[in-house]
Amino acid sequence: MASFSQSSFRQILVTRILLVFFPVLLIGEIVALNKARSSLLNIARQNLTESAVIKSEKLRDDITNLKTNLIANSKLKIMQSGSEQELQELLIDLQKKQPDKIDCLQLINFKKGNIIASSCGDQQIASTNLLPNNENINPADTDINTQVILSINEGKTGQKNNENKLQLLFSIPVINRRGNLAYRLLLKTTLYQQSEKYPGSLTGSLIVISEDGKILAHPLTQKIGTSIYNNADGEQIKSLLKNAISGQNNSAILYFQDHQELVVGYTAIYHPLNSQKPGKWIILAATTIQNALWGIEEFKLILIVLTVGLIAASLLASFYLVPYLANPVEELRDYAVNLHSHHAAQPIPRNFKIREFNQLAQALDQMVERLKSWAEELEIAWKEAKSANQLKSEFLATTSHELRNPLNIIINSVRLVHEGLCDSREEELEFLRRADETAVHLLGIINDLLDISKIEAGKLSVVITPLDLRILLLDVINLQSVNVQKKGLQLICEIGDKPLPIKADVMKLKQVLINIISNSTKFTDEGNITITTETTLMDYKPYISVIIKDTGIGIEANQQGKLFKPFVMVDGTTTRKFEGTGLGLAISRNLIELMGGKIYLHSLGLNQGTTVTIKLPLIDIALLTNVQKKDMMKQKIR
Repeated sequence: MASFSQSSFRQILVTRILLVFFPVLLIGEIVALNKARSSLLNIARQNLTESAVIKSEKLRDDITNLKTNLIANSKLKIMQSGSEQELQELLIDLQKKQPDKIDCLQLINFKKGNIIASSCGDQQIASTNLLPNNENINPADTDINTQVILSINEGKTGQKNNENKLQLLFSIPVINRRGNLAYRLLLKTTLYQQSEKYPGSLTGSLIVISEDGKILAHPLTQKIGTSIYNNADGEQIKSLLKNAISGQNNSAILYFQDHQELVVGYTAIYHPLNSQKPGKWIILAATTIQNALWGIEEFKLILIVLTVGLIAASLLASFYLVPYLANPVEELRDYAVNLHSHHAAQPIPRNFKIREFNQLAQALDQMVERLKSWAEELEIAWKEAKSANQLKSEFLATTSHELRNPLNIIINSVRLVHEGLCDSREEELEFLRRADETAVHLLGIINDLLDISKIEAGKLSVVITPLDLRILLLDVINLQSVNVQKKGLQLICEIGDKPLPIKADVMKLKQVLINIISNSTKFTDEGNITITTETTLMDYKPYISVIIKDTGIGIEANQQGKLFKPFVMVDGTTTRKFEGTGLGLAISRNLIELMGGKIYLHSLGLNQGTTVTIKLPLIDIALLTNVQKKDMMKQKIR
């Protein structure tokens, strides 16, 4: 039976659960609702901004295509000399080819103004004030005149046509075979006819506003031709137009019609009707706040249902599950305390009346097993760290050998000369030359160690400047050709005679190229070393590839990945045979990556040679400086 103290514990537990649960639940609902509203609104604004950009591009493309087609049609032979019947059939055929773009095509007499042919009846589609003055037209001038029709057209029924939101009128003179102005070809089009959108659509309705604030297209037909400054939110719209004209693509919330809140995305394009006319069109994709937040009511309903369910569940948990909590919790606590105190672990308690506690016991047991497994993994990791430390020690031993030998040579050579033990001046100079060469080699080793320390500290930097890779390659090849010839190898260069403009650090890239060619020379006893360049694409961007291929000792496939890791040597015996610290490729990889490039190594296996590929981004040759261009000219003269 439950004691009085246990009953008191249950009472406290129930009250605490309810006191904590209700405020947290209410706050969570408010936060979730606000977050959902904010997310939906952000998505709507982003989609409307993208929709405005798409609409603007499509609008510009449609107008350009219509102009191009109109010019081409005005120059047709049948247009210049056909009969009225032929012209009538031609206009009908032209409209059928683009029924969604062309509302009407008309050909009117240039002087009399009467209709010669029409694809939409006998009523003239343009009033006189929309057409240019005939007296001012030069016969040689065949430019298209384009106007926005701001008045609302009426159909045959006399009712206003509310579907046409952006109506344009194109006009171009037609010259007959004699070179005289014969007709005027008119094209009336309605772009972006507003279609009924389904609830929740975020493509938005089209609104077009000229730079002076006149509305050229609007979902509400009565707004067309009016000024945006007549709206209640005129100042905010004025700020929006200013941002759009300055080149911003963004979104905003406005009161645009009857104080109804709208979400709009906006952008701006240059005046698409006449490239010589200054000013821009501001393109907006607009929708109501209710449409942008479509689905929020369903989310609220879900929250209400969830709240009722959670309240009911919390009450059931508080009044019915509390009696079963105390004993299982105490038993599991005792088991955990015994583990924590490092006492002999007893079997974990099981067979509780509540299934969740049995699952908790099982999970606790599994956790203990995982801790044991993690302890084993930690031990393995410690061993690996110890092995890595030993590997670094081996590297230090190798490096100390590489440092000690040059130092001994320098010291012995200098002492022989200093103590006068040489038989002749030529012998002294030979020892001094050997000391000098060894000192340069020693400096290279120390520089490698300094570079790798900077790489590990993340302090290695490069200075990127435009340069001609071909000139740099020729310089490096001239420096390395002597070493290649000393080994009796053939050096093959296929780098072409055209500039290879890139951006890189001249000294660091030269260091990498010298290192790679030196490695090829060092590990090749017979055969040749081939240096080629080619232009490739990587991630849809042009790159210059420098390919250095040798016929040397090669390397097994499973060992190739180690070559770019510092302090890791593939084969100590090989390193001892050919000398070196093994840091060159690791340093080269980091330098090339800092310059925005990639370096790869490939070998078919032992004694199969090695190919190293360096990829660097290609730039415009115009970025090369005048000095670099002079160097290119010198190279061509040579």
